[in-house]
Amino acid sequence: MKTKDTLLEALGIEIISASEQRVEATMPVDERTRQPFGLLHGGASVALAETVASLGAIKSVDLEKEICVGLEINANHIKGKKDGIVTAIGVPLHKGKKTAVWEVKIQDEEENLICISRCTLAILPKAKHKNA
Repeated sequence: MKTKDTLLEALGIEIISASEQRVEATMPVDERTRQPFGLLHGGASVALAETVASLGAIKSVDLEKEICVGLEINANHIKGKKDGIVTAIGVPLHKGKKTAVWEVKIQDEEENLICISRCTLAILPKAKHKNA
């Protein structure tokens, strides 16, 4: 998976493991991912969650013929975080022919829940998206 010159590189997101049943990734809480009040930015958490869900979804499709793109995402920000590392763990809730739904839990180093997200992805024919 390409990470150079992407949002993953900009936010410091690292993929720990990825399969069609579970994806784990980490992201630092630092100057790249904090909001002005010094806490982990909710948008950074959402970017991490969608990254995990998207990576999991592409593990279930034929990338020669299909791509996966975010269709909808929601997130509940449960607890603030000022520094350190957060870990996102995603698991599929639904794997269909045209959509996939993933649940992603973002936790701190002590496994406290920081954010919970659900991401719906569209599975599209690659021919319609030649730049993908």
